[in-house]
Amino acid sequence: MSKFADAIKSHKIDPRRILAASSKLEKLHPEDRALKLAKAKAKKSEDKKEGGEAPKKPRSGRPVTQRALDAALAGKAISGPQKTRILRAVNHLLEQKKGSPVELKALF
Repeated sequence: MSKFADAIKSHKIDPRRILAASSKLEKLHPEDRALKLAKAKAKKSEDKKEGGEAPKKPRSGRPVTQRALDAALAGKAISGPQKTRILRAVNHLLEQKKGSPVELKALF
């Protein structure tokens, strides 16, 4: 058993719910597509604008996969972005259960 498997067992979270929550959270929305388009247009245009505020970061569009979740449960190495996506999904589920969010170090 890995640290992650112990944590989701103690919080009584089903791994299938993590997959569903991640696909819901990471799915691209129209505002995300607009942000990506604006970023591409700004990069393509020749007149670089200095200053200005940093735009909100769009969602990745890449949810947690079953393979990554199996690797996390087994205690194998997974990438940093995958860990972050799993953490985001777990915290979303804990928020629904009126629980307090956990940190990355508590899961991995």
